[in-house]
Amino acid sequence: MNRATRLTLYSLVFILISCGASPNQPEQTTTSTRSQEPELIDDNIPKWARNANMYEVNIRQFTPEGTFTAFTSHLPRLKEMGVDILWLMPVYPISETKKKGSLGSYYSASDFAKVNPEFGTLEDFRSMVKSIHNLGMKIILDFVPNHTGWDHTWITQHPDYYTQDANGNIVDPIDPSTGKSWGWTDVADLNFENAEMRRSMIDDMLYWINKEEIDGYRMDVAHGVPVDFWKEVSSALTAAKPNVFMLAESEVPELRNKEYFQADYAWEFYHLLNAIAKGEKGPKDIKEWYYDNKEKYTKGWHIQFTSNHDENSWLGTTKERMGAAHDALAALAFTFDGMPLIYGGQEEPLEKRLEFFENDDIGFGKYKKAEWFSKILKEKHQNKAIWNGKFGGEVQFVEVSEQVLAYKRERDGDLIYCLFNLSDRPVTFTPSENLKGVKNVLTDEVMYMVKDNPHELKPWEYFILSKR
Repeated sequence: MNRATRLTLYSLVFILISCGASPNQPEQTTTSTRSQEPELIDDNIPKWARNANMYEVNIRQFTPEGTFTAFTSHLPRLKEMGVDILWLMPVYPISETKKKGSLGSYYSASDFAKVNPEFGTLEDFRSMVKSIHNLGMKIILDFVPNHTGWDHTWITQHPDYYTQDANGNIVDPIDPSTGKSWGWTDVADLNFENAEMRRSMIDDMLYWINKEEIDGYRMDVAHGVPVDFWKEVSSALTAAKPNVFMLAESEVPELRNKEYFQADYAWEFYHLLNAIAKGEKGPKDIKEWYYDNKEKYTKGWHIQFTSNHDENSWLGTTKERMGAAHDALAALAFTFDGMPLIYGGQEEPLEKRLEFFENDDIGFGKYKKAEWFSKILKEKHQNKAIWNGKFGGEVQFVEVSEQVLAYKRERDGDLIYCLFNLSDRPVTFTPSENLKGVKNVLTDEVMYMVKDNPHELKPWEYFILSKR
């Protein structure tokens, strides 16, 4: 080996020590072990949610059968993958009147206190919930407080529950910025000035908490509902179940800061990721978002994602939207700030747009990305540096340049160090510190970082390094 070759090798940032795991690596904490802890509340956060992640389930599309029972057979592998919270898209009967497509939208409910017979019976649902809990996982249901389907009994029995035009006709939801319909013609807009409607809706929410033992809700279009309603909901649900977990489909700081919800959507961050994949944004925008976000929010956390049911069906798969950057951006989302969310099928991986109003089977069978997700999710369980919200470490930016984003998070002796080339061009990174005995989370290689030694990062190359 000549002198030039030796110098090139010695200058690498990361030097492999061992292909195996560190002999001092702590034993993994499994989901079932964690579920045996007392379910205490800490600053309005259920204890089990501190280092939890979430997985969105589309029952209709998840299996060829599209039933609760068929989905239940997937629970052991999801638990093994490291999933903690299962968010089920609406399971209620779907209105026939004005429905879209052949099967209609899950978000056009005809009854908030029944299950869609296409998915199975109430007993099938209960059996599924029991299996979820027996595996140490939690279940939250998608609830639709903004509107109902046109077949809902309230339409005929309580027309005053709905928004009406000047002629007394019930209307579909209106975009307040334009005064025109959103185009959600298959649903009828609810009138939140009606106190009786509010009470009826909260009663339906309490049914699933008290009778069917669910663990919380994902609230659809939470930003479109008056904030004072969420105060009523929070009081009622926490009285029934103190450790209820609430996710808002919104990005309204007040909903978290007043502790009506523990989590909401990182919509702005998600759009930023898509823009980075297109070369329109970069690392400096990530840093700006982080500090701006810290000023707005004092409680809870965002969910971080690269796909969900709306994005997949209407805007495309992660590969369509993010191309070669999709893995790097998912790794960034899941380690940066907030709770990871996986959309059902991403572990396959899901490489098609699911037909929203039809039975369009995901087509599970290969699970090519399951191990990738599993490694990150299990690191989330064990490494306090990337726990959720105040339970994790602050993001400390190490380098923020045109192409390179490097940050670390530390908590109670745990460390995560993340390095990304957020571009489609090679770039040289020169570390400003030494790291010894860190593990590459995705390869299990034990490595160390050499200060001031440059290293070339390939397009969209990334490292997640852990020390526990």
